[in-house]
Amino acid sequence: MSDFPMPYVSTDLTGQVAFVTGTTSGLGRRFAKVLAACGAKVAATGRRVERLEALAEEIRAEGGVCEPIAIDMTSRDSIRGALSQAREKLGVVQILVNNAGIPDAQRAVKMSDELTDAVFNTNLVGPWVLSCEVAKGLIEAELPGRIVNIASVAAFNTTAHSAATEALADVPFTHLHVHSQFSVLQAVSPVGELVAAAKEMGMPALAVTDHGNMMAAFQFVRACNKEGIKPIVGAELNVCK
Repeated sequence: MSDFPMPYVSTDLTGQVAFVTGTTSGLGRRFAKVLAACGAKVAATGRRVERLEALAEEIRAEGGVCEPIAIDMTSRDSIRGALSQAREKLGVVQILVNNAGIPDAQRAVKMSDELTDAVFNTNLVGPWVLSCEVAKGLIEAELPGRIVNIASVAAFNTTAHSAATEALADVPFTHLHVHSQFSVLQAVSPVGELVAAAKEMGMPALAVTDHGNMMAAFQFVRACNKEGIKPIVGAELNVCK
């Protein structure tokens, strides 16, 4: 989490309610803070209640509105209960970010029944149930809404985790964490190949987030513009005090 001010965009979400899963760390925490900074009232959900409460206090201290709500994405009762609590506290949810997920961390043939159930319930069944419940609320209230599914490139491998994320990847998505051949210590693919893959998969946008530099930026932007893909340029940098 950077110390730079947010948001970086001028999107005004004042009056809208955002429900974000997996906000106790990482991307989910960031999503919650950015949405709040844009004016949305945020339901920050996850398993670790103390972290949810700390995030809510941080958002409130910055002038935002946030309600910490515990949720278990493997339990349909917990999912529906958390959404009901968000509606009571904040109003009809118009923005849903399905961010919560767990990795399998094992080869598919070695996964236990318990782990397989946990992966599918957290990464697929839970987001499906939550999305349907949010959609029901929007239809009843006659309001527009947005549902954002955070999937993984693991959708294109062969594990139980990939099977679950592939179901979410069947809808248009944007990969927000990609390393090019310029990435320090983690050089991966040439820029042209990355953009071509994004085009083949139907991505409307693509982000490059190289370690330690932004040398790929110009080449990346040109390649994306050529293919009609929106370029998102970032970097992973270490800041020393």
